[in-house]
Parts: sequence; structure tokens; C-alpha cells
Amino acid sequence: MKYLIVGLGNIGAEYAGTRHNIGFNVLDALAEASNTAFTTARYGDIAEAKYKGRTLVLLKPSTYMNLSGKAVRYWMDAGKIPPENLLVVSDDIALPFGTLRLRPKGSAGGHNGLKNISELLGTEEYARMRFGVGGDFPKGHQVEYVLGEWTDEERKALPERLKVFVDAIRSFATVGTQLTMTNFNKK
Repeated sequence: MKYLIVGLGNIGAEYAGTRHNIGFNVLDALAEASNTAFTTARYGDIAEAKYKGRTLVLLKPSTYMNLSGKAVRYWMDAGKIPPENLLVVSDDIALPFGTLRLRPKGSAGGHNGLKNISELLGTEEYARMRFGVGGDFPKGHQVEYVLGEWTDEERKALPERLKVFVDAIRSFATVGTQLTMTNFNKK
């Protein structure tokens, strides 16, 4: 069975260490744990990981965050991957740092990358895994915050949180959304 696992972020060195790129960081951790590497392909960087008989196609879109739907739709079509086998990993300012929240479907919640994916797929019926980045910023400074770098404390905690997200993605592909939500949400 084949799954498309999408990590949202922005390309370019200026975005590399920012909160908004946590989707890329999660996929990098999954690729490393799976002993695979990304190659540049159409609309993004792609890697393929095998796990318990499943094929995980990892995608880091090169279309910039707000146009992620173009890459997602292309790779779903190319791999003949149904929406129920799509998982999108993104940042979320409404969740405390490191919090994992998986949902089988839902709204974009103000996230422009998720909004574009939903628009281009014509549905909100796909799983999304949110990585809490916290919301400790003054009113009106959301963009600066998500495009800002991690604090020293957050940076130290990231490796352990990334391992949890890798395990949750593998769980999604093997036991499904509901059991993964039970086992990983709020971990």
C-alpha cells in the first residue's frame, strides 16, 4: 500500500531553521530514520521509505507554503494515491510547542498551505498532523513569529519531539488514523 506524506515548509536557506518549516524537519527525520534520502523532482523533493510492507512517498513541496496544493495534487495523481492515504504535516500556532495533533479531516484553521491543498484537491477529507509551535507573540506579529527561529530551549527539545512524530507517521500508515490519534494525540 502506498501513502503520500507531505511536510509543509518554504524552500530556501532563509527559511531553514524557522517554525514554519517544521513539516520539512519532520520529513527529514523520517527519511533519516528510514535510511533514505531526498532527490529533487517535479514540484519538490521526494524520498521513498518502506515500513512494514507500506511505501511512504515523502514530499517536501518546492512550490512555497501557500501553493503546496499543486505539488500534492501532482504526486497524488502520479502515484495513484487516494485521499485516505494522504497525510500532511504542518505547524500550528494554536498548540503548545511540540504538541502533536492528528485529525482525519478538517478545516485549514487559518493555515494557507492547508487551505491551498484543500482547494486544489476539492476536499478537506485528508489527514493532517499538526506540530505545535506555540503562540508566544504580540498581536499582529504572527508572520514574524512563524518565520522566526526556534528558541534555544525549543531547539534542544526538537530531536525528541521529531522522533515522536516519526513514530506517529509510521503508525498512521500501519494502523490508521483513529488508533494513531488515540496513541499519539497530546503526547
